[in-house]
Amino acid sequence: MTNENYLTIKENGDHEIIIKKSRFIASLARTTSVSEAEEFIAATSKKYHDATHNTFAYTIGLNDDHVKASDNGEPSGTAGVPELKVLQLMNLKNVTVVVTRYFGGIKLGAGGLIRAYSNSVSEGAQAIGVVKRVRQQEVIFHVAYNRFDEVDHFLKQKDIYVAKIDYGVDIAMHLFIDDHDQAALEKVLTNLLAGKVTFTNGEKRYNELLINTHNYHEK
Repeated sequence: MTNENYLTIKENGDHEIIIKKSRFIASLARTTSVSEAEEFIAATSKKYHDATHNTFAYTIGLNDDHVKASDNGEPSGTAGVPELKVLQLMNLKNVTVVVTRYFGGIKLGAGGLIRAYSNSVSEGAQAIGVVKRVRQQEVIFHVAYNRFDEVDHFLKQKDIYVAKIDYGVDIAMHLFIDDHDQAALEKVLTNLLAGKVTFTNGEKRYNELLINTHNYHEK
C-alpha cells in the first residue's frame, strides 16, 4: 500500500537572503499538478521581471512523479538542480520554488551559487513552516455526559485529533485517526466505556500537523 502521508510547506510564501550583495528571493507554493507549477513559475517570473535570474524547481506527486529544474541563465547545474535536491532531501512533496536573484556585483563562483540557491530554498521552507499531511479516518461515537471528561482526558493524553463535538441527548465525538491505529483505539474506548459504545466511520481526509523539528527525513 502506498503511504499517503507526506511533508509539504505550511502555506505559500517567500523568504529573502542576501549573500555578497546579491538578493536571493525564494518564492514557494503548494502545487499539485504540472500546470499549477508552471502557472506559479510564470506569475513569479512576471512579478520579478527585472531580476537577473528567475530559477526554479518543482516536484509533483507523492513519488516525485513529475520533477523539473531550470538554471535560467546561471551556469549549468548551479541553481535549479540544487534547489530540486533540497526539496527532495527535505522530503517535501507537491512544492514549486522560484528563486529570484538580483545580482549585487560580486561573482560567487559555481560552488558559491550552489550554496546560495540551496540555502535560499531550505531557509525559505523552514521560515514558512513544514507540515505533515496525514490521511485519516473520521470515527464518530457517542458518550454520556458523566463519562465525557474521562474520555476527553484520555484522547488529549494520546494526542488524538477531536474535530467536532455535538451536544444533544448525549455527546457525539468526531475523531480523526490513522487507519492502522483505528482498531486499537476502538478497543481501548470500548473497554473504557464498558462496551456501551458503537463506532461509525465518517469521511477520510487530510489533516495537517506542524513539524517542529529540523528532521525532515521523516516520512
